[in-house]
Amino acid sequence: MSILEELKWRGLVADCTDAAELEKKTAAPVTLYSGFDPTADSLHVGHLVPLLALRRFQLLGHFPIALAGGATGSIGDPSWKAQERPLLTKEILERNVASIKIQLAKLLDFETKQNPARLVDNASWTVGISFLDFLRDIGKHFSVNQMIAKESIRSRLEDREAGISYTEFSYPLIQAFDFYVLARDSNCELQIGGSDQWGNITAGIDLCRKKGGKTVFGLTLPLITKADGTKFGKTETGAIWLDPNKTTPEDFYQFWIRTDDRDVIRYLKFFTFLSRGEIEELEKQHNSKPESRIAHQALAKEMRNLIHPAVSGVAERTSHILFGKLFENYTLEDWEFLAKNSRSVEVERAKLIGMPLVELLVSASLSSSKGQARKDIEGRGISINNNPPLPNFGYNIQASDLRLDKFLRLRKGKKNYVVVTAK
Repeated sequence: MSILEELKWRGLVADCTDAAELEKKTAAPVTLYSGFDPTADSLHVGHLVPLLALRRFQLLGHFPIALAGGATGSIGDPSWKAQERPLLTKEILERNVASIKIQLAKLLDFETKQNPARLVDNASWTVGISFLDFLRDIGKHFSVNQMIAKESIRSRLEDREAGISYTEFSYPLIQAFDFYVLARDSNCELQIGGSDQWGNITAGIDLCRKKGGKTVFGLTLPLITKADGTKFGKTETGAIWLDPNKTTPEDFYQFWIRTDDRDVIRYLKFFTFLSRGEIEELEKQHNSKPESRIAHQALAKEMRNLIHPAVSGVAERTSHILFGKLFENYTLEDWEFLAKNSRSVEVERAKLIGMPLVELLVSASLSSSKGQARKDIEGRGISINNNPPLPNFGYNIQASDLRLDKFLRLRKGKKNYVVVTAK
């Protein structure tokens, strides 16, 4: 199976330039790249589709380049954003780039002798170029008429209140310059990215043709949505990050376990490296007995092993204790394991007994403020241990709430748990 056939079967092709020629081109190894702007100090699960696509290309013999956008990240991509991003300081950008480089290096093979991956930073080829030089050498190849015709730009221009700054308007030129430099210096012939990058990618293709006289290609991957219409990768507590210090391995595992039944097979295709036969077998089992959640377990296990291989087995055991075991049967070993490997907080015993529940909810980061904690309780969204939700926001923690005279479990809604340990 060719790389394009593989991507099409997995539902990972949104659009591409000259599909027939690209099919011929990728029949032999090609160099390709995808960029990742350092808007935060970690990538999140939304970045996984293009990043794992680079890995899929590499596994089939192609040469991937992962680009950390030290230059483009200083401006901010306006594509499909309702408002301009806040500009980041040089220090924050450098820190973010350093963190993202570490994560990129974990998912691509930089050591193989056959087709090693490369990691680049576009700040390295933009830092010495003056504004006037860029306008003369790059800007002259772009028509403003063509730029404002791109849907991602036009949508911002039509918003009279938000509009678009000249800084953001120049972003496609810098990304196009990236493609030109990589095509010129590394024989890069293909750029991939999310479907929101189509306008930026085609700008780079035009620049490579006009300035470099080279024919290059673009391929976009679908932006992932959830069956219920909510944004993929977002939860009540925020984005699902790849950094274990921002999203714990247990929370990361639980995110995939809780995948909607309607999405689980799609996600197995999008995010895992399971074969077609393995996924089709999981689909049969899922359709015949969805309550077994075999497909969900396979998805969560594959993603945990891919992103957090060092914690093998921890997430499964945590999930088994929380959801597969009667609360009344928790042992001391179970409690200590949960306190160590899932969301937890320690509170001095003298302070914990008699502590207002609203205060504990804030300390455990289940509620953002005491006011929000009161609303959460009044909405019957908070429970202690396995008891019914508490209706009284004036409740104070009692000694009888402690299991084994040391632990209690706070729950918000159906899925958010925190273990509280009296020390």
